Amino acid sequence: MSNIRESFIPFRRTDIINLCLEDGKLQGKEVQLFQEFCDILTAFFHFRFHHTLESIKDNYTIFNPNSDVKTLQEPSLEEYEEMENEVIKGFKYILERANYIQLSDDIVQKSLEAKSLINLQTDVNFDNFDEFYCYYRGDIDEHITVKKFKFFKRERIIDILERVVLLIKFKGPGYFQAKAKKDKQYKTLNFIPGKMYLYFYKNIPKLDLDLLFPNIQTSMTWKDKLLFGVPAIGAAIPLLLRAVPNILLVIVAIFILLKADSVVQSIEVDKEKVRDLMPILVATLSLTMTLGGFAVKQYTKYKSKEIKFQKEVSDTLFFKNLANNASVFQALVDIAEEEECKEIILVYYHILTSQEKLNTEKLDRKIEQWMTEKLGIEMDFDIHGPLNNLEKLRGKIVYEDNNEDEIKEVPLLSYDQQGNINILPLEDSKMILDYVWDNAFQYNGC
Repeated sequence: MSNIRESFIPFRRTDIINLCLEDGKLQGKEVQLFQEFCDILTAFFHFRFHHTLESIKDNYTIFNPNSDVKTLQEPSLEEYEEMENEVIKGFKYILERANYIQLSDDIVQKSLEAKSLINLQTDVNFDNFDEFYCYYRGDIDEHITVKKFKFFKRERIIDILERVVLLIKFKGPGYFQAKAKKDKQYKTLNFIPGKMYLYFYKNIPKLDLDLLFPNIQTSMTWKDKLLFGVPAIGAAIPLLLRAVPNILLVIVAIFILLKADSVVQSIEVDKEKVRDLMPILVATLSLTMTLGGFAVKQYTKYKSKEIKFQKEVSDTLFFKNLANNASVFQALVDIAEEEECKEIILVYYHILTSQEKLNTEKLDRKIEQWMTEKLGIEMDFDIHGPLNNLEKLRGKIVYEDNNEDEIKEVPLLSYDQQGNINILPLEDSKMILDYVWDNAFQYNGC
């Protein structure tokens, strides 16, 4: 299991707000003001992430393998590359906001070399991809019971990734057409060249990550090949020994037809049986049926095991799939929006209620300690993201007797010369957010 402390907050935004209110540091009117601040903050970031989602969807359309809409005009090569870059940039942005971690290529490669729950030899050709990204959240150990042979069971500890997100952009049609001329496995593809595939899964063993790829090639392990091949050879030997007399009859008959008398005389076989056509036909038919039946039996066993392998893979992907392609963006944006709001609320609340001046490091430790005491979780709180968000929220604080035109914009959060953090009071903070909302659109020419 990974030793990395994650930044994800595994509780709902409403639970975090209620914990702050139940803390008892906000009294009287402050309780209502804090609740209202959280409501307007949530609405504002919902609007911001909606804008992000719409931008991603607009650029993803031409890469979506499941798209049911058409474009009026095909993009140029420059436009195509720009749209691809915008999708990938948006993908990374929302995953970082959702506190997901990018998985290293080393771990992905390791999953190809080892096996976990599914006993398969696998291969994934990464040369097929133009782009490939894998992110995860939640690295845990899980105790499971697996069968050992037919009657024995044993406990195993499996390293599980609770959430896994893949983005795969395949190379264009020309690449795969050239590959198909040299390799028959590329004649039939399980994907559309040039398209961008996204997958969102839950509870995937780290060493089974390779099973998530659409271009995976599977085969038996060496152990399975031995278990399959050795019994087959053992069963074939007595069949061949019993078939030797019939094989000799067929061989002699062929040499007689070729008038190779010297060869026929060197073979010890009843020449009368050879001259009689019926025994030769019976021998040929018997040999064909015996060896043919054995071959069919062994091939059927192999195909049955192959089908069993594919069923195990299909069951794994079917029951653990959360979303595909465009729906992945929608699911992740919702998670990112929740995470962003929870972090900002926690930062704002702890600065607001602190009895001492806090710099970035002190505030970070304070929130992490509070989360441990209240929720029993150890986490690496992302302090810089919410601080930057609050600092960028700028607006005017306007009271009834003030002239708005004469008032300057101020940030919701600022720093003093010693690096301590200052936050506006609840009433003023609400006015800042209200001002930002009022000026989100400037369509009236003002």
